[in-house]
Amino acid sequence: MNFSYLNGYAPETVQHIQTLLQARKLGPWLLKKYPQAHGLRDDSALFDYVQALKQDYLKGATPVSKVLYDNKLQLVKNALGTHTTISRVQGSQLKAKREIRIASLFKDTPLEFLRMITVHELAHLRERDHDKAFYKLCSYMEPQYHQLEFEVRVYLTYLDTHDQRLWS
Repeated sequence: MNFSYLNGYAPETVQHIQTLLQARKLGPWLLKKYPQAHGLRDDSALFDYVQALKQDYLKGATPVSKVLYDNKLQLVKNALGTHTTISRVQGSQLKAKREIRIASLFKDTPLEFLRMITVHELAHLRERDHDKAFYKLCSYMEPQYHQLEFEVRVYLTYLDTHDQRLWS
């Protein structure tokens, strides 16, 4: 079994997840904690959701011009979301536009999982590196950020061993 998503966690924590997985109790545990998926099914709804979070927590940050679900993300370096700056020349000026892409996998997850990924990508508008300031900003926008990140990693571990998503 592949537990690479849980690298860095305490061995007893990883062992507990492995035990739940082998006993076929990991899926039911996740479903009990998060019984339903969110309803943000298209890019327009996702854009509005991200803009609302940005407005609540990062009013002065660089505007985000595009937000979308991306089918290819989970295949490249295990990226679950990305933030990019696209620079274009318009007349005599160089214009930069920010984009956020979220792995399509998050179309069929609980809102809490989508929020964790969204908060992570929004935090990159202010903090480029995954350092103390970055995680402090993530926790400001989502107080349960670290727990949700762990549970997303648990879900990804579940998906590695099952060909079926829990929510759809």
